[in-house]
Amino acid sequence: MQAQFGDFANTAQCIVDQFIAAGESKWELQTGIVLLLPHGLEGGGPEHSSARLERYLQLCDDDERTTPSSVSLRLQLDHCNMQIVNVTTPANYFHVLRRQLKRPYRKPLIVMSPKGLLRHKQVVSHIEEFLHGTRFQPVLAAHSPQNAHKLIFCTGRVSLDLLAELERPESSARDRIAIYKLEQISPFPYEEVEAVLAKHQGASVVWVQEESLNGGAWTYVRPRLETLLQSFDPLARLAYCGRGPSAAPATGLSQLHKQEKETFLALAVR
Repeated sequence: MQAQFGDFANTAQCIVDQFIAAGESKWELQTGIVLLLPHGLEGGGPEHSSARLERYLQLCDDDERTTPSSVSLRLQLDHCNMQIVNVTTPANYFHVLRRQLKRPYRKPLIVMSPKGLLRHKQVVSHIEEFLHGTRFQPVLAAHSPQNAHKLIFCTGRVSLDLLAELERPESSARDRIAIYKLEQISPFPYEEVEAVLAKHQGASVVWVQEESLNGGAWTYVRPRLETLLQSFDPLARLAYCGRGPSAAPATGLSQLHKQEKETFLALAVR
C-alpha cells in the first residue's frame, strides 16, 4: 500500500491500529503488508511533509528499558509486531524488500520514503552491493573519521543535509564529526549501534532530526540510545538537535522552512 503523501495515511490510522499493529497479538494472524509512506520536510508545507513516523514507532512493542542479549538480538525481528525503516540507498531498499519476502514468517513493514532521495545524485549504490553475500544494513556510516569528537545519529534524508553542511568551504568540523544513519529504526538495532558507540568512545553523542521535537523518531530512539550510551559511561548524556515542538508537521512558509533548517544544521555541526 502506498500513500501519495504520508500525511494522507492518517485517515487509515484505525486500520493500522486495529489490524496491522495488533493483528498478530489479537488473532495470531501474520501479515507481510508493506506500507510506503512518503516522508520528509522538503518545504512542501504541513500536508506534504510527515508520515507521522512517531505514531508508527509508538505502536511498536519492544521494551525500551532493556538491551537485548546477543541471543535475543537474532530474534528481535521474529518477536516484534512491526518493522519501521527509513532507507537511504537503493541497495538497502532492495535488501529490505527481499528480506521481507524470503523470511519464513510475515511481519508488517513500514517504509518511510523521502521523495527527494529519488532524484538525489548521492543516492546511489554500486552493483556489488546487490550481489551474493550482501544484505540489509540496519545502520550505515555516512561520515566516520577515526578520531571524531562528536557522534551524530540520524535517520533519512537529513543525513545528506548534514554531509552538505560539513562540506561547506568554511566548515572546519569535517574531521571532528561522525555521522551514522539508522536505516532500521524499529526493532532498534542495538548490536550495530553499540558497535558504533564502541568505535567512538569519548565522543559526545547527538540525535539530529528534521522533524519537530514532538515528532519524528526522537521519543523512540532517546531511551534506547541512552540505555546503550550509559553502559559505556554512566554520566554520558544524549543531546537533541532539530526543530522545536510544533502542532503542525511543518511550516507553510518556504522562507521560514529554510531558516529553521539552516539553524539546526549549523548547530549540529558546530
